[in-house]
Amino acid sequence: MANFGFAYRGILFSFSERNIRIHYAAAVCAINAGLVLNISPIEWIVLVMMISLVIALEMVNTAIEIVVDMVCPDHNEFAGKAKDIAAGAVLIAAKAAVVVGSIIFIPKIMALYF
Repeated sequence: MANFGFAYRGILFSFSERNIRIHYAAAVCAINAGLVLNISPIEWIVLVMMISLVIALEMVNTAIEIVVDMVCPDHNEFAGKAKDIAAGAVLIAAKAAVVVGSIIFIPKIMALYF
């Protein structure tokens, strides 16, 4: 049970990071759009999976950055590469989420106007 407490504390700590707040805000917007546009159950599953993937990767990226900064307080080429790779993973997931969101939402938005 204590492990859940540690995990929830980690989630709460993540809110102190600017990038994760941006991802949470985007998630709220996507969820609201899903409610307004009445997306299908399958679309909800895909949307929730993409939101979860992006937020989880952002949290892992933050953890990697914290550990790397702790272990290598001075500039280190390998430390920089590790941080860049972790950030790249978030970027790939975020771009995929935009593509998935576009596939889900654009046809529904277009149907409202045409």
